[in-house]
Amino acid sequence: MDTMKTLRQLHESLGVTRRAMQGYEQEGLVAPTGRNKYGHLLYDKEAQERIARIRLYQQLGFRRKEIAELLDAPGQVVKAALENCILRMEQEQKKQADLMERVKELVANIDTQLRMEEM
Repeated sequence: MDTMKTLRQLHESLGVTRRAMQGYEQEGLVAPTGRNKYGHLLYDKEAQERIARIRLYQQLGFRRKEIAELLDAPGQVVKAALENCILRMEQEQKKQADLMERVKELVANIDTQLRMEEM
């Protein structure tokens, strides 16, 4: 079973663009593992997992410099960074929930006003 993937296959499976991959490669975050007979760059399983982690870290809001540090950091460093990320997300989630409640109250007040105007 061949686990090597081309850039097109990575795009299909991970949603990574050619431009993003070029950026990852220029910054030394990932490197192709080889080329196929057509000259297309290939990425092995380890590179694919690394790319998936890069994408996840980006979605979590980490900057590329931080990602570069996290990729090869000891487990405890990665764990601490992710735990801090979880705390930030929980705080943001609470803010969003509070904001949603305020908006629901506003909508309910408007509904009440509209009903009163209809009378």
